[in-house]
Amino acid sequence: MVVSDRLKDPSRMYRLPSRYGVYATCLVGSIICLLAMALSPGWLAGIGLLAFGLPAALGTHDIVQRQHTVSRNYPILAHLRYWLESIGPEIRQYFIQPDTEERPYSREQRSLVYRRAKNTIDKQPFGSQRDMQAPGYEWMNHSLAPASIQGHDFRVEIGAHRPRPYSASVFNISAMSFGALSANAIRALNEGARDGGFYHDTGEGGLSPYHHQGGDLVWEIGSGYFGCRDSEGRFDPEQFTKTAQLEAVKMIEIKLSQGAKPGHGGVLPGPKVTPEIASTRGVPEGQDVLSPAAHSAFTTPREMIAFIQQLRELSGGKPVGIKLAIGHPWEWFAMVKAMREADDYPDFVVVDGGQGGTGAAPLEFANRLGMPLTEALILVHNTLVGAGLRDDIRVGAAGKIISAFDIARTMALGADWCNAARGYMFALGCIQAQSCHTDRCPSGVATQDPRRGKRLDVPLKAERVRHFHGNTLKALAEMLAASGLSHPSELGPEHVVRRISRHEVRSLATLFDFVPPGALLENGATHHPIFSDYWDQADPASFAPPFSEWQLRQSKLV
Repeated sequence: MVVSDRLKDPSRMYRLPSRYGVYATCLVGSIICLLAMALSPGWLAGIGLLAFGLPAALGTHDIVQRQHTVSRNYPILAHLRYWLESIGPEIRQYFIQPDTEERPYSREQRSLVYRRAKNTIDKQPFGSQRDMQAPGYEWMNHSLAPASIQGHDFRVEIGAHRPRPYSASVFNISAMSFGALSANAIRALNEGARDGGFYHDTGEGGLSPYHHQGGDLVWEIGSGYFGCRDSEGRFDPEQFTKTAQLEAVKMIEIKLSQGAKPGHGGVLPGPKVTPEIASTRGVPEGQDVLSPAAHSAFTTPREMIAFIQQLRELSGGKPVGIKLAIGHPWEWFAMVKAMREADDYPDFVVVDGGQGGTGAAPLEFANRLGMPLTEALILVHNTLVGAGLRDDIRVGAAGKIISAFDIARTMALGADWCNAARGYMFALGCIQAQSCHTDRCPSGVATQDPRRGKRLDVPLKAERVRHFHGNTLKALAEMLAASGLSHPSELGPEHVVRRISRHEVRSLATLFDFVPPGALLENGATHHPIFSDYWDQADPASFAPPFSEWQLRQSKLV
């Protein structure tokens, strides 16, 4: 992550940022013209006052108003962006690219979030912009006997057989740490979660004071054990217990890997380790902080299950789960075998798609490392079903989930609930400037620059977070009702259809292989290539494969 020059040189914090240059110029110019008119009235001074005064008045309004963080951070200049955006659809449509180009998020997707967050009309006129004849296009079929759904507060019980189970919404805020997001962004997310009745994942950066706004929390424990570590960076049971037993903490999530940069550690440079971040993470102020690529509390699947049992006991019986982006399939299989062997298991598994994320990552990691969400989710669901554990373990999913259809499709493929990170960032006012790693986020969301972050209005943005959640679930309820269903848990792969070619369509139930219950215990899923290649060789005593790729290839040739 690039360290802001303002953090390297604290004296610069008090200088006028260059983004206020146009406003300052207009303000000074209008004052000079006023003095000129007072000393020697004339038409030239009047024109100058008009030329400088109107923009200065607009800039003053930008700074005072609280609805648009970008305008507060970029007075006057932001209006050029808004104007370009207003004419953008025509420019893109005829000269550049369509609104549906999803790289990383399309204008159609962002506009949908903005409208739902602002609680304005989210309907679209004049038909779909999608090419429904293109391979890969997907849809849900409707029913001639639509259902009637009274509410949209769909929930799932997690850890039902534990002392302190949790009833979660089917759409929650995914992991984003304080330090990656600004203090006001964290506050707004948590207040929105509180008012909307859904949970807020802390990310691996620990619980900051800004997380305690009354919203339900899922405390994510990463390899750095921030908030529960000793002076050497190892897991500290005593520190963990103090935080885990807080009423606001509803579940514990052990992060094994993430979709943004799976298998990759990180370093938070010393200049970014402010007193607040140092206190939150339990690290020395001003010193580099390492997030190792792997955990030190366990090194094998069996040890991981023991660690889960330890956290459950220390937390007072709260649900404990794992979050991972799927990589080598034999590692996941080894975990499931360890669960069977110990007759204990995580209460939930959150599958993170390997499509990148809010965390800045090397290009190769974002583009080419880690299994995409669809394949990863199906593999996790199939393995748990085949091993006879699916009824006991809930499955969450995260990875570019924005709309009600995204939620429905993901749950149809095996998820019990969904999380979103970037969608909720859009609700906060993110404009996809893609400067999250530079500390110069124009919307005050992904920055530690206090001048930028403090201009994000917490009450207003919290309301938008709540509206985005509620209006998305209302749309989900409408889709379910139109399909003749009453709850998203009734969705299955047969409800979603994909176009394979211009003349062929298939439901996801026939497009993907799904394993029968208990098939892995009876050796009945060996027809599936992944299971036939790796299930038998996976070892609960080790994450490493008990064979070499050369040996595997040779066995296929014999």
